[in-house]
Amino acid sequence: MKLSKRITEAQGKVDALREYSIEEGVQLVKQTATAKFDETVEIALKLSIDPRQADQIIRGAFSMPNGIGKTVRVIAFVDDTNIEKAKAAGAIEAGGKDLADKIKNEQWFDFDVAIAEPKMMRVVGQLGRVLGPKGLMPSPKAGTVVPDPVKAVAEFASGKQEFKNDSAGNVHFIIGKASFEENKLAENVDAFCKHIQSIKPSSVKGNYIEGISLSATMGPGITLAV
Repeated sequence: MKLSKRITEAQGKVDALREYSIEEGVQLVKQTATAKFDETVEIALKLSIDPRQADQIIRGAFSMPNGIGKTVRVIAFVDDTNIEKAKAAGAIEAGGKDLADKIKNEQWFDFDVAIAEPKMMRVVGQLGRVLGPKGLMPSPKAGTVVPDPVKAVAEFASGKQEFKNDSAGNVHFIIGKASFEENKLAENVDAFCKHIQSIKPSSVKGNYIEGISLSATMGPGITLAV
């Protein structure tokens, strides 16, 4: 398959055999994001975990210090006293059984994240078969089943994201937009890498983060120094 001139030029700016510093990588990812839209910048970390072991699963949620340049559609399963508060915090929909019925009966999935307070899981539980396969089921491990749902709604609506390693031990995460200033992208990269390092499973010995790659939506991968 013949590559376009734009892609060929972008690839030519990156030395595939070199490991770049965060600052150099961010500079390059901006230079290689030449599409006609504001490309999303993503980081991929290769971890030395065994995804088959339950105690080595890497999962959680993280909020970038400089945001990700995207508005996230959040819904909240809350009791009546928190419905208006959740909406004020940024939820596009909030409720209890009525919200669950809307999802179940209308097959409504126009949202990115579902938040629930613990006591509402008896209502949310019936949605496991429809939300689970789509990765939308609230979970304590992902930080989406919380005692303070209003705070969680505000965090996720402003860009907090869930993450979970794939079957090969990789973790992918959105860092921001190519239009971000270099220092803001660099701060986001550094913050996420430090967070992943901070949750290293005790059963993982030796080198934990084996590789780091940065790329824009239409750009080449840029290897960062671990």
